[in-house]
Amino acid sequence: MIVYYRVSNNSYNKAKLEQATKEYCLDNFLSQFHNPSNEINIIADNVTDENLKAYLTKLVEECGIDVEYTALNNAQSFKYVFDKALERNPEELVYFVEDDYLHLPGSQKCLEEGIDRADYVTLYDHADKYVNKVDGGDNPFIEDGGEVTRVILTQSTHWKLTNSTTMTFATRVSTIKQDKHIWYRHLTTAHPNDFIAFLDLRDIGRTLILPIPAKSTHCDVLHLSPLVDWSKV
Repeated sequence: MIVYYRVSNNSYNKAKLEQATKEYCLDNFLSQFHNPSNEINIIADNVTDENLKAYLTKLVEECGIDVEYTALNNAQSFKYVFDKALERNPEELVYFVEDDYLHLPGSQKCLEEGIDRADYVTLYDHADKYVNKVDGGDNPFIEDGGEVTRVILTQSTHWKLTNSTTMTFATRVSTIKQDKHIWYRHLTTAHPNDFIAFLDLRDIGRTLILPIPAKSTHCDVLHLSPLVDWSKV
């Protein structure tokens, strides 16, 4: 698996889990994905915090992980790693990861199972998938506490088909080669338009699945994946 992990100390102003510093989230990620079967690439975009820089330098020295510094923005840093991924072997599994996620044990096995069943895989079960639009939810497709879906089973978990996710997801290089025109369309502003991008992908027949319960969460306290006490991860 090829990983592109994007880190920046310029995050959106949202309430996060208390433990979810940039360093803690990356340590947690590495505990699940830093192994001989994976190539991990860290893109440090607009990193100005000296403590974070020192932490990344230590990673290079102690773990041999490649860290590249850039001065872009959210959308353009994703396009940067997206273009790098396009150059890889079409059969490679690539995982794009943002810097404010936590992962549970078994995340890699789960992700690898999922990619055999769908075009795109996320390990995050966004809480907006369970709040009706009429009750103030962000997702216009949610009614009666959920979305229209189907559930499948792999060796270690159930999965549900979902309509969208964030910019933390996995896919095959061959898939993004075919879909790059859609991704480029939604990377023209400072912030990626991930929701519409996944809807456009759905419209051309692409599938996106997530495990239930989730194996990962965004650390925004208002949108944590349900049924897990993430404060203890």
